[in-house]
Amino acid sequence: MRAVVLGGGGLTGRAAVRQLAAGGKFAEVVVADVDPTLAQAAAGATGPVARAVPLDLRDRASTVTLLRGATVVVNAAPYAYNLAAMAAALDAGVPYLDFGGLFHTTRKQLELDPPFREAGLLAIPGLGQVPGISNVLAVAAAEHLQTVDSVVFRDGWRDLAASEGRPFFTWSPATFLDEMVMPAVVYDGGRYREVPPMSEPEEFDFDPPVGRTRVYRTLHSEPATLPESLRPKGLRSCVWKEGGPGIELLRSLGQLGLGSESPLQVGGVQVVPREFTMALLRREKLLGPPPGSVPDDWEVLDVELCGAGPTGPQVVHAVARFPPWPSWHLAATEYAVGTAGAIGAEMIAAGEIRASGVVPPERCVPAPEFREALRRRGIETAIVPPEPPLPAPARTSGRS
Repeated sequence: MRAVVLGGGGLTGRAAVRQLAAGGKFAEVVVADVDPTLAQAAAGATGPVARAVPLDLRDRASTVTLLRGATVVVNAAPYAYNLAAMAAALDAGVPYLDFGGLFHTTRKQLELDPPFREAGLLAIPGLGQVPGISNVLAVAAAEHLQTVDSVVFRDGWRDLAASEGRPFFTWSPATFLDEMVMPAVVYDGGRYREVPPMSEPEEFDFDPPVGRTRVYRTLHSEPATLPESLRPKGLRSCVWKEGGPGIELLRSLGQLGLGSESPLQVGGVQVVPREFTMALLRREKLLGPPPGSVPDDWEVLDVELCGAGPTGPQVVHAVARFPPWPSWHLAATEYAVGTAGAIGAEMIAAGEIRASGVVPPERCVPAPEFREALRRRGIETAIVPPEPPLPAPARTSGRS
C-alpha cells in the first residue's frame, strides 16, 4: 500500500510522514511538497519507506498523476489548497483527508459530497487534532446525554521549555493570522452568526500542565459540521475558543496588515505582506521549536457539553492532553495533528472507516478504536463523567 502526504515537508506533514512510516502498514510513503528541500528532509528523517517528490498543488495534472494508484492521500498543505487537493483526489480515485478548512473552506468542501458519493470515494475534511480529535470526542461525549443544548470547545497551550517568551509557530502562521483577523462564526440559537475575532475573553482552568489560560472566540472548523451532526440531540449552540502564549502577538501582526495578500509598493518594489511575513519567519527560524531546543510545550483541549441526562440537567467534559514529542523534535500541535491524520489514513487503508462522500470525522471515525490508537501514541483522552452513576445496591431489612 502507498500513502501520499501533500505538504509532507511542513510542520504537521512531517509528523504524519513519520507516523505512517513507523506504523508498518504502508510499503511506501510519498512526501510531496512544493519545497524540495523540506520534502527531502522529512523523507530523510524517516527512513527508506519514505520518498520525496517535488509537487506544486496548483498543477492539477501532476497532482493527479502522483496520486493515481495510491491507497490514501493525507493533505497537510495549508487549507487554501484543500479544494484543489480534493479535486485531484477525486480525479485519481483516491480516499482523502485533511487537517481542517477554517470553517468557510470546510463548508465548501461539504458541497463536493455528491461527486465523491457517486464515485464511491471517501473524503474526510478536518481529521487532524482540532478539528478532528475534537469532533470525535464531542460526539462520543454526547452519547452520555439524552439531549445536548450547547457545545463549547476550549483549547489552551503552554510552553514549559527554555524557549518560553520567544515566539515560534507550530501551525501554519498564515492560518493563524486568518484566525486572528477574520470574524469568528458561532452557532447560536440554531443559526450561524459572525462575531468579532478574539472576542469574549474568558479565563479557563485547563488540566495540567496548561492551567489557567485566557481563551477567545476565533474562526474554526468545528462549528461548521457539529451542529448538523448533533442535530438529533437538539444542539442549539456551538462555539470555539482558544488561547495561549503568543496569541496576542498574532492578533497584533494581523492588525498591522502583515497577513494581507494585497501587494504594497516599497521602494519601487512590489511586496506582498503575507509573503514577506512568511519569509521573515523562515529566516528567523520561528517555524517550529528553536533549533537545538527540546520541545516541551503542551496543549489541552476541553470540550464542554451541556444538556440533559436520565436524571435531569447534566454537564459532560471531553478532555485531550497533547504532549510534545522531543525524540522527533516535534512540538505538541505538530505531533498531534500529524498523528491523528496518520491514524485516520491507517484506518481508511485497513477498512476500519467505511463511508463514501464528504463525511466529517465525527460521523465516520469509530471513536473507541481511534482513541485507543491515540493512546498508544501518547495522546490521552477522557470523558468526564465516563458514564451515568450505577444505582445503589438494594438494602435488606432486618438484622444480619
